[in-house]
Amino acid sequence: MPQFEHGKTAFRWCDQCGTLVLGRECSVCSSAGREFSVSNPGDLRPSMGKTNDLIASLFRRYFGTDKFLKGKTIFLNKTAGEDRTDEVVVQGRVVATLRYDLRRRNFTLDLKLDGARMISKEASKGVVILAKDSGHLKGKTIPGSFIKEIKGNFKAGDPLIVLSGSMICSAVAKADSGEVWTSDKAIGIRDVGKGELEVSSRKSSWTGFINVNKSYFSSLESNGVSDLKSFINNSELPVTLSFSGGKDSLAAYGLLSKTGKKFSLMFVNTGLEFPETVSFVDRFARNHEERLLIADARDAFKEQIDNFGPPAKDFRWCCKVCKLAPLTSLIERNFPRGTITVEGNRSFESFARSNLAFVSRNPFVPNQTILNPIRHWRAIDVWGYIWWKNLEYNPLYDEDFERIGCYLCPSCLESEWKNTGIIHPELHDQWNSYLVSWAGKDGEDFIKYGFWRWKALPKKMIKVAEELNVNIPKTRSDNLDLKWVKGVSPCLVGGYSAEGILSVPGEHGFQMTAEMLKTIGSVKYSPEFDIALVKTKNGGTLKVFGGGQIVSTAQTQEDAERLFEDGAKAILRAQMCTDCGICVRNCKSHAINLTKGVVNVNEKRCTHCMKCADACVVAHYYDKLVS
Repeated sequence: MPQFEHGKTAFRWCDQCGTLVLGRECSVCSSAGREFSVSNPGDLRPSMGKTNDLIASLFRRYFGTDKFLKGKTIFLNKTAGEDRTDEVVVQGRVVATLRYDLRRRNFTLDLKLDGARMISKEASKGVVILAKDSGHLKGKTIPGSFIKEIKGNFKAGDPLIVLSGSMICSAVAKADSGEVWTSDKAIGIRDVGKGELEVSSRKSSWTGFINVNKSYFSSLESNGVSDLKSFINNSELPVTLSFSGGKDSLAAYGLLSKTGKKFSLMFVNTGLEFPETVSFVDRFARNHEERLLIADARDAFKEQIDNFGPPAKDFRWCCKVCKLAPLTSLIERNFPRGTITVEGNRSFESFARSNLAFVSRNPFVPNQTILNPIRHWRAIDVWGYIWWKNLEYNPLYDEDFERIGCYLCPSCLESEWKNTGIIHPELHDQWNSYLVSWAGKDGEDFIKYGFWRWKALPKKMIKVAEELNVNIPKTRSDNLDLKWVKGVSPCLVGGYSAEGILSVPGEHGFQMTAEMLKTIGSVKYSPEFDIALVKTKNGGTLKVFGGGQIVSTAQTQEDAERLFEDGAKAILRAQMCTDCGICVRNCKSHAINLTKGVVNVNEKRCTHCMKCADACVVAHYYDKLVS
């Protein structure tokens, strides 16, 4: 299970074979390996393609050498940061931290002690030699008067190697190289060690990594296939695989293909996919002669973007509209009795998935049982298994992408968005133009530095925005306005009432609001005066007016507040309906009909279970839409 709290996770390295050992021992030399640690949660992954080039270029930039990386496999470990932040592992040692600096809008490198000890001999720049023994160095700030010699030029903030007698230090420049001699605060020492670390002459490769861990990957596959069989063989439902074009669903494919069970691939084309992903999915299905079912969202994103504004990490309305809605339609058409879907969900992907079970259900997609056979796998397990099975993967992973989703996904990193501009400038410029137009003339920097990715900026990003003097445009925080007339208060005749006014665009007219209110209770509706009166089975009453006024009454304060919110959500669901149809498919009573954007609710069938509201993208983001 992943550990998302601060701390370390232990791994082992076989110095004899020159690679990472994932199992109990090396499958080649039987060595248990040397232990080393990385930061939690320890979701190690391989550095591939252009990522290797990036890391090498940074070492050349700061230290004039990348020789120690030649012929070596590099591993990365994602850690917390403002944007991309990866620990760099070489020879079973964390040698540096790779960061994307939002302020500079470029990559930087923080040198670790083992990195300093490994390259101190061959570094031709970024090296400072102290003139005298300054005693205890760790955590100290060194004045320029202590410096004897410097190699190469550097700028304030650059990583440095500091040599003091037999001691080797990782450090950071507090001043430019031309000014350190006279500076009282020239160098900040981070860590101190004694002696150089030998750079192994042994070359390492991913083939060697696979050979060392063959037994481990065989065990992973055996356990995963066994889990799948134990569930699938006891069900008569058809089996499907959610195939996104990413590495995790590819590993899940490898397991499912070993069960001997017939299955279909399901791919959701959101209309926002990378061209490489669409081509890869189609090519993979043809090469492996698999049945491919495509749920196509078509222009759903374009049709809803003006209603919701840009999606955000904390406001991913696009997933409901462009993924789940077409997926529910696909399942309904092809698997009316339901389906068992194998997915590549992993606990290490996010804190929200840290307690992922083998069997799960998505509340937005009825008639689908989800199996998560790789839920406890690390990224390095996934990649090792893919290579062991010799499976073709999405070529975007060699273009310095850690994860692959929609090209404009707010959950991707700003560094990856910059990368999208390099490989697909037309897609990058199209979305960027929309964002700039949406934010207005005062919001260009807000877009430039990637702050649009949050509906409500977290504290760490507010700090960055303040440092950069970036204004947060009203567009992002301009939610629908809810004005309380008297809030929740006791009624003179007993019970409690809540009264307020919700300003919402009237896209569909008040009649559709009256229809949506039928999911809460029995409704009396006056089209002449645009008034709807709702009575609930618990004795509560709700009055909703065409102007957005809402009045709820109930026996308890909690019930009055809840009923008021249900009424507000009904208004939003009616007036901001995306026509996705998820509410229809989640209604077990078949009480809801949606035809060309018009909702009708059969009061005789409706049980007021509110599962339609639970599944609605608009109601789901009520707290993000309403201020």
